[in-house]
Parts: sequence; C-alpha cells; structure tokens
Amino acid sequence: MAKKRVIIAGAGGRDMHNFTTYFRGNEHYEVMAFTATQVPFLAGREVPPEVAGPDYPEGIHIYDDSELERLIDELDVDEVNFAILDVSHEYVMHQASRIMVAGANFLLLGEDATMLKSKKPVIAVNAVRTGSGKGPTARRVAELLRDDMGKKVVIYEHPNPYGDLVDQSLQRFDSYEDLDKHNCSVEEREEYEPYIVDGFTVFTGIETEKVLRAAEEEGDVIVWEGGNNDLPFLVPDVHIVVADPHRAGHEIRYHPGEAGVRRADVILINKVDTADYDDVRTVRSNVREYNPDVTIIEAVSPLSVDDPAMIAGKRVLAVEDGPSVTHGDMPYGAGIMAAERFGAELVDPRPYAVGTVKETLEEYPHLEFALPAMGYSPQQREELEASINAVPCDVVLLGTPIDLTRVIDIKKPTQRVSYETREIGRPNLMDVLAPVIDG
Repeated sequence: MAKKRVIIAGAGGRDMHNFTTYFRGNEHYEVMAFTATQVPFLAGREVPPEVAGPDYPEGIHIYDDSELERLIDELDVDEVNFAILDVSHEYVMHQASRIMVAGANFLLLGEDATMLKSKKPVIAVNAVRTGSGKGPTARRVAELLRDDMGKKVVIYEHPNPYGDLVDQSLQRFDSYEDLDKHNCSVEEREEYEPYIVDGFTVFTGIETEKVLRAAEEEGDVIVWEGGNNDLPFLVPDVHIVVADPHRAGHEIRYHPGEAGVRRADVILINKVDTADYDDVRTVRSNVREYNPDVTIIEAVSPLSVDDPAMIAGKRVLAVEDGPSVTHGDMPYGAGIMAAERFGAELVDPRPYAVGTVKETLEEYPHLEFALPAMGYSPQQREELEASINAVPCDVVLLGTPIDLTRVIDIKKPTQRVSYETREIGRPNLMDVLAPVIDG
C-alpha cells in the first residue's frame, strides 16, 4: 500500500513534536514538506537529515504558509496535518477549507497519538491563550513541589525550534551561559530564564522522547509547560489549564485551548484582581459547561516594580512579551498595566519602529502603546534595540519576564515589571498536587 503524502502545517514546536512522535518512521506516511506561519524566519529553512531521519536523506524543506495550495498540487499531497496553535476556531476551519479545496484531507491528531508516558510524575501546565499566565503558574507549581514538598523538580519546556535544529534536538539549561551558548532568541529566553533564576534546570528540544528520558534522569517530578495554548506532550498526572478573564470567552473559541479546557483536571482562573467580575463569572460558567467535574482555582497576578517613583508622571515606553500581544491578541501587557497603575504617560512606539519590528506593529494594528519584544534573530534584536532607543521617553518599562538589558543595549533608564501567580482561597494548588505526589 502506497504511503500517504503529508504536509505538516505549523509554527515551530507542535509541528516538530507531531513529526518526531507520529510521522517519522511511520510506514503509512511520507512527509513532503512543512509550512510555517505566525513566527518570522521559519520559512526557507530545512529540517536537516540528522533530525528528519533515514527516510529523508536530503532533509525536509519548510515553506511559507502562503505556498500551501501550490505544494498540495505539485507534491500530490494526500493530507495536511494542522499543527498551528492559539488560533480561533474560525481560523481553523478557514484553513481546513483551503486544504480541502486544494485537494487534500484535513488532519488533526488526537492527544493519544503523540503524548508520551513518563516514568516520573508529570504536572502539565498549559493555557487557553498565550499570555494567560501559564509561565508564572508553572513556576508556582515547581516552587511548591520543591520548597514545600521536598521534591527534585525539573522543567520540560515546549520547544522553540527557531535556530539550529540539530542543536535544538535536546537542550539543557541551568545558567545564563547556557542561554548564550545555544544562541537563544528573546522568545526562548522568556521561557527558560525565569526558571534558571529560580534555581531550576530546564530541558527542551524537538526530540520529545530523548528530552523526556534526560529529564527523568535528573528529577523526581517533571513540570511540563506548554507553548502558547498547546496540549501536553506527556501524559500528565495532573493537568492544569490557565484561563484569562481579560479575554473571557476565548477559553471555548480558540484551538487547541478548548481541548485543554475539556481534558483539564484543574482550571486556574488567573488575574481575577484586575479583571471585571462579570468576565470572571463568564469564564467560570464556560468551564463548568465544558468540563463539569473540573477543579476550579482562582488566582491573582500582582504587579510590582523596583521604584514606582521613577515612573510616576514620566513618559514611558512599554515593552511587552512578544507572543502575548501579537498572535495572543492582547492590546496590553504588564508594562502598560504598570504604567497606568503608577501614573505614567505612555508613548506610542509606532512612529519610531524600524525593520521587522515596524512590520510587526503594522501586522497587528490592535497594538497602540505596546512594543512587542520581538527577537527571533540577531537582525531582529538589533531592530528592537534601535526601535526602543529611538522612542522619546524618560523610562523603558520592561514587561517581559526576562532582563532584556542582557540581550540588547537600551540607552535609557529601565524598570522591570514583575508578576507572580498566587492562588486565593481554597482549593489551591497544593490541594491538587499533594494527593498525587505524596498520595
């Protein structure tokens, strides 16, 4: 029987996981190409033979998503595996229509097709949308497991394969030097650096099983943090999904976030201190309708800065976490919220942006005062630096979870905005972790 010819449509991360765990070595499939969207600089690269495997001695090319119809026709493709994250259900079906009309079947893989079983307990944390607060929530989980329960905790991070895919097959981080050694992008640093600062070791990579086995060697418990709103790569013993009432309703309108809501053991409704009560109630109602037996925890994410007096009454530029305010659809982040709280005047960065940073702001017109910390390549980091330094402001508010001054040279005073997730009331995270880990 002839193999089905398939294209994997993704954005770096889930697409590679699907390939290494399901399609590579599968006697029923031949992967003809990858397509990429959302993330710049992915298209035009190759999945090298060292990663692609012996069936692909020349590797596999990554094309831009705009070429999908042509590729389906010219490569005689039978199926397209949709592996794009954090998109509306409407977008998913628009893509399905493109694919079907072009002559291929539209394929979504179920969770059992790609999740791997660990020998160690796994606590999985993902979110209904990027920017919901899954990073601070996952760190809170890791800290409770280590500090209150005495466990050796390792972190398994969703991969960000934006560079050398051979190097990114399996990576281990526990120092700033490791971030530099692996030429991490700003986006990768935003995921890994906060754990390193907290004293945790981070594992990541596109070879899911190799990463898992390496993590198992070092930890009693694995905390898996998803990228964007992805589902777990590993079979979780506790599955926590973070919901954001600032985008109430998105928990049932975005893919694969809704699937996370439906399969979660715990829904953590975050940011209830800054959200409208009616929006919190909407999230709670939707969660109960789609997952009646789930445990619901409410949490806050209080903001802090080192010196509020340095911000009050000043002209400030808010630099925000890139994915959250771009394809996450957030018009603001921690920087803008801190500026408003401490009485600063926000400066519009759009007239001063250059290069791909300017293009990003044009692509996402909902951004008015937020400058996304785009840094997927050395060129883009240089353009981010130039854009920030061109803005006429007194202070740069850094709403990203990393110390951006370690990556680029900002020639203005800076203030970092910090935020942590903390549960309010009961049940809390310890209530759901203790029975599984110590029970």
